[in-house]
Formats: sequence, structure tokens, C-alpha cells
Amino acid sequence: MKSGQPLSKYLEAPKRLLVMRLDRIGDVALSTPVLRAARKAWPQAFIAMMVRTACADVVAGHPDVNEVILYDKEASHRSPLATIGFARSLRRYRFDTALVLHPSHRAHWIPWLAGIRRRIGYDRKQPWLLTHRLAHRKQEGEKHEAEYALDMLRPFGIEPAAPEPFIAIDPDAKDRVARLLHLKSVPDDAKLVAIHPSASCVSKRWMPERFAAVADKLAAHKDVRICVVAGKEDLQAAQALELAMRQRLINLAGQLSVGELIALLKRCRLLISNDSGPVHLAAAVGTPVVDIFGRNQAGLSPRRWGPLGQGHIILHKEVGCEVCLAHNCQIQFKCLTELSVDEVYSAALGVLRLGPARFDTPEAPC
Repeated sequence: MKSGQPLSKYLEAPKRLLVMRLDRIGDVALSTPVLRAARKAWPQAFIAMMVRTACADVVAGHPDVNEVILYDKEASHRSPLATIGFARSLRRYRFDTALVLHPSHRAHWIPWLAGIRRRIGYDRKQPWLLTHRLAHRKQEGEKHEAEYALDMLRPFGIEPAAPEPFIAIDPDAKDRVARLLHLKSVPDDAKLVAIHPSASCVSKRWMPERFAAVADKLAAHKDVRICVVAGKEDLQAAQALELAMRQRLINLAGQLSVGELIALLKRCRLLISNDSGPVHLAAAVGTPVVDIFGRNQAGLSPRRWGPLGQGHIILHKEVGCEVCLAHNCQIQFKCLTELSVDEVYSAALGVLRLGPARFDTPEAPC
């Protein structure tokens, strides 16, 4: 199938399928509907999912996956020679089909080097390594990222249902989180609210002091406890939030594995976050999200990257930008600065169904 041309006939069903997604945790979470749809279509097939090592917990224990294959891009498979060796080691699986859900040079070279006969992906990043190519139009943001991922099944004549991401909760991670919260004196019936104050780009990050002001307002409610989560690379944002708060905070930044983060988010009543990976982890385990968006680009919009499921609130300010300059913004990220503390706090109250609180400490400035 050449890029942009319709199929004259559908492809034969795979017997040994490799699904590849080599970017971040949120992207992998949004790709899990492909696994469910593939298993439904081909119940007897061997289905493996290849992800980066950092994303292993997102697909571990998934009921529709026979095996998770880890590509250690940051360490043992970092060099081109190591990647070649890794790809050739895949030949023992005898995959007949590979779905490359996110285009990259390595993601296209690996199934080619592995000798996988049928390789389906997008027509960019050395697409000549693929046997079947779909037009890449994700930047247009016409539909959700999970729906773009499901498009990979259309060459087989499959019309997927609405995407519903799924992540299994690791029982050991759940127990570790329960013990940690017990040590932090968090009652089982506490209304636990997680805040994730970071994101991959400065153009996506609401200000830590405003997250702190929202957290202070929520913590004034009886039985509400606040925790902050972030990766080890985002400790500065978490620390800035903690220093700006007046109420008590449980700072878990840099302390949780991805599996433990998933278990914690399942325990939470709400996640308040910038547009980032934890949003999709929370949504996949049924936890509502107040999701803050900045950049005004179709390919980065809530339509493509918003949380899937019910009960979420998306906050996205339209400030008149015809062209978004992202991190080179010339108007001081007005799309973020115009979002007030009260707006985020009100959204959180709506999700938690809380009434007004009595404040024993002065309110932080908005």
C-alpha cells in the first residue's frame, strides 16, 4: 500500500504480531486500545508489545499481551550496533507483522532488521523500510491520538470501537503504595488529590505557585489530602510547589516507579496536571483529571491529547494566537498565565463534589 492510496484488498490476519511504541508513558497508555482490538480480532494470535524500558509498567500484566519486549534505548541498546543486535535477536519470535505506532528512524529499522515480513507504519522517518504506509496527518489534530493508533488496524478491514485505554494494576505496587500512605498517616477514607506540576516543555507548564494555591484551597477541606508526583527529572517543579504551600503536602516526587505511580493514581480521587503522561495513566485506571493545556496547536490540542473517559475537565485558554511559537513564545505564555487559581480550584471542586471550605490560613495570591 503506497502512502495515501486505498487498499484494493485487506491484508491477511497476522499469526504473530509485534506492536511497537517507543516513545513515552502517556503515548504507550493511549496505544493500549490497539492491543484490545487486535486480541478481539485475532484471539489465537501471539501478540507482543515492544516499549522502552521506562514504559514497561504501563503494559505489564495486560490481559491481551502474550509478552512485553523491552527496548533499552537509553542504556544497553543505545548505540547503533547494539540496536542492530537487539533487532536481530527478535528473529527467534518469527513475527509475521509489525505495527509501528509512532514513526522514528529506529522504530522503522528494527522490524526491517528483524526480518518481519509485513511492516506497517507512517510515511515519514525513512518510510521505505516499511512494506505498508499510512499517511501521517497527526499534526492536523483531527482526532485523538488513541484513534490514530487504531488506524493501524484498518488495513486488515477492522473498524475499531471507541478507544478505551487499559492499564493493569500491579498488586505488589498497590501494596507498596498502601504502606507508603500509611506511613504518611493518610487514612483509607481520605480524599487524596495528586498534583503533577511538570510537563515535557515550558510551554505546557502552569506555574508551580498557582498549583500551590489550588492545593492550599483544597487542603482546607476536611478529609482532603494533597500529594505531588513528578519524575526524578522534575524535582525542581515539585519543590517549588511545596515551598509555596501553606498547608501540609505529601511530596512523592522522584520516589515512585511507574507501576507505583499507576497504583497511587488509582487510589486518588483526582489528578490535577499539566498536559503530560500521568494524565493518561490516571484516565486509564478510572481516576478523573483536571487537565491544563497551553499551546494553541492542532496537533497538541485537547482534541488529540485530552484524557479519555468520563468525569474529566479540560482547561484550555484561547488567547488569539494565530501561530503558536511554543517555547519561543513572545507573549509570556499568555495561554497559561490567563488561567487563574480560582478556575482550576472550581474545576477540582466540581470533580470532587465539595462545597465551600473554611480557611484557617490566608489565601495564596491568584
